[in-house]
Amino acid sequence: MKIISLFCGAGGMDYGFIKAGHKIVWANDNDQDSCNTYEGYFKHKPVCKPIGDILSSEIPEADVVIGGFPCQGFSIANPYRNTKDSRNKLYLELKRIIRDKKPKYFIAENVTGLCSLGGYKDKKDKKEHKGIVLKKILKELEKANEMGYHIEFKILNSADFGVPQIRRRAIILGTRKDISTKLKHPNPILSKEEWKTVGEALGGLPEQPDKKGDKEQKEFNNHIGTGHRVKINNYMGNRPTNLNKPSPTIVGRGGGTGGPVIIPHPNGKRRMTVRETARLQSFPDDFIFEGSVTSQYRQIGNAVPWLLAFYIAKMLPED
Repeated sequence: MKIISLFCGAGGMDYGFIKAGHKIVWANDNDQDSCNTYEGYFKHKPVCKPIGDILSSEIPEADVVIGGFPCQGFSIANPYRNTKDSRNKLYLELKRIIRDKKPKYFIAENVTGLCSLGGYKDKKDKKEHKGIVLKKILKELEKANEMGYHIEFKILNSADFGVPQIRRRAIILGTRKDISTKLKHPNPILSKEEWKTVGEALGGLPEQPDKKGDKEQKEFNNHIGTGHRVKINNYMGNRPTNLNKPSPTIVGRGGGTGGPVIIPHPNGKRRMTVRETARLQSFPDDFIFEGSVTSQYRQIGNAVPWLLAFYIAKMLPED
């Protein structure tokens, strides 16, 4: 199927859809480093500017619209998250493109923090009512255009699909109501006992990357890290990393305006390198990230693991 990719970032989600046999006919992101990374790997070039500056008429027709719309305003990793965060409104751009292009299907991805944002305590039943933002988004997407969409919502764990990482994500599926075959979420391919581990993901990489640029360092692209010291205090990004389990969630930001939080290497002596975090996100080793080291980490943390995207993409019916 022909795919429009919004908020494509470095291209994790797009890679999964391409591997599943689909074609990206148009992609967009507003981060230059992400666009450079994307263009360096794929045969097509993304439109690198804010989606709000692009007319729907400039976008080609397609069967499916996909987008991991920016989630920093929703994420529980952001202690300042709130319903008025301007980044939360970018889903309206997703809605605009769906409204105007009228795709057969759409697939939207976001953090599970979206499920709890916005709420109130009922004075009568004394209960907490959460998830106001999610309910609003689902309702608006259901009526994104005059045809309307059948909505499916589910939280999927990337570890269930072969990604060596505990990464739960809210996946919203839309099927245009005049289409008889409804898009469904994929079932897990692995049991918890079969989950891939950090040790399996890092296999073959030198434990301590060489800083002088010897043969091993040149062999593995982006196998460079941060000098930020390891301090184990059981806060996010500062917990021990278990070699025999999937990694915790790789994040793109730490909170507020802070940089990405890089988890410790299992040896406890340093942080993970860019290439190591890329492997935990299931990126292949020939996927080269552009920009500063901080930008590279952020691109990886913001990406959709391609294996998760692949199994979602496989659920699309054949043309």
